[in-house]
Amino acid sequence: MTRPSSSTLASPPTRARRGAIVPRMLLALLIVAALVWSGIEAVRGGELSQFVSYFTNQSNLAFAIVVVLGVAWSGHRAARWDDLRGAVTFYLAMTGIIYALLVAPLDELLRWDIGWTGIVLHRIAPVAAVADWVLSPRSDRSSPRRILWWQVYPIAYLLVTWLRGAITGWYPYEFLDPTASSWPQVLATTVLVLVAFLAVATLLHLVGGLRRTTNADDVSLSAAGSP
Repeated sequence: MTRPSSSTLASPPTRARRGAIVPRMLLALLIVAALVWSGIEAVRGGELSQFVSYFTNQSNLAFAIVVVLGVAWSGHRAARWDDLRGAVTFYLAMTGIIYALLVAPLDELLRWDIGWTGIVLHRIAPVAAVADWVLSPRSDRSSPRRILWWQVYPIAYLLVTWLRGAITGWYPYEFLDPTASSWPQVLATTVLVLVAFLAVATLLHLVGGLRRTTNADDVSLSAAGSP
């Protein structure tokens, strides 16, 4: 039995990445189209600053940028790249979850007449991002510390939102607005949301690790069977 070449070991993730280029780019283009369409409507309504303040729009834009960078970068990707991909996947996953649990009225969740941009940004993109993360093989092990690093942006977003709201009186989401209820209720909801953020981040990290291990095992088995 001969030692497998490095190209043999790298072939499975390479084939997987190439096969995902077209659906990833189509998803990125769909997200960008939805953001541009919504942005034009916001400009017409004089609400551009509010538009860019929504976590939904920021996370979708970040995901689209990472997809394009990933397609353009065909070389070996270190664990930090997976950490970045995992972060934007995590933010989009929470976008979908928060939309379903805290933002959208119950009857809206059962309807599809909410406008194509809402369907893309709140439903299709989060599900597709998580599916892409789960199905993508990874070759490097990432530290569990990334679970905490992934929380930096949401916490910064939360603090900036409250600071801006205190100055302007406008909050992007009602569950963050103390004038719509009270600070104790807002803080209680925020604590629950942060716990959910940690739980989902942990789950995505673990799923990423399992996918990495499975892929490595497949490569090892393939190499063991080589003459």
